[in-house]
Amino acid sequence: SMGDLTPKMAGRLTLNPLAHFDILGFIFMLLFGFGWAKPVPIQSRNFRNIKKGEIWVSLAGILTNLALCVIFSFLCALVLGLADISILFWLFVARVFMFSAFINFALAVFNLIPIPPLDGFNFVSALCKYENKFIQFVRKNSMILMLIVLALIMFTNIMGVFADLVVGNLIALFGMIF
Repeated sequence: SMGDLTPKMAGRLTLNPLAHFDILGFIFMLLFGFGWAKPVPIQSRNFRNIKKGEIWVSLAGILTNLALCVIFSFLCALVLGLADISILFWLFVARVFMFSAFINFALAVFNLIPIPPLDGFNFVSALCKYENKFIQFVRKNSMILMLIVLALIMFTNIMGVFADLVVGNLIALFGMIF
């Protein structure tokens, strides 16, 4: 929390998915295959060190997604290496792990994009000493920039190709162990 109790007071320090549910994000997930959860509220002025707190809060989700990507890639390689995948159940389990790794990697990359309200923007903003021209431009044009990014993701397979490459190589790397 870096000293900020706002998420705890808002009831957001929980693994209960209902506390994080956003109806519009869910509808988008059903319609477009892309959605979101409610953002966790923070008050950066409550951080013990504001700049350090903003940096770590911005990186927390991204690092969690990357760690989960590595864990699920490892589990996929473990199942592929040790289980009899001619049995449909084990093939299904391996695919669930692979899909979970893929999704977590894609979320990490997406959240690194420096456009509000994504963590990448908060991270870049926290690193800047002052509100420079780039930050001002992105903040002013964030809606248009986000629509461009979403269009690129929805109408091209750039994220899928990149995620497939990274996750496939991670699974192959872990597969050398088994």
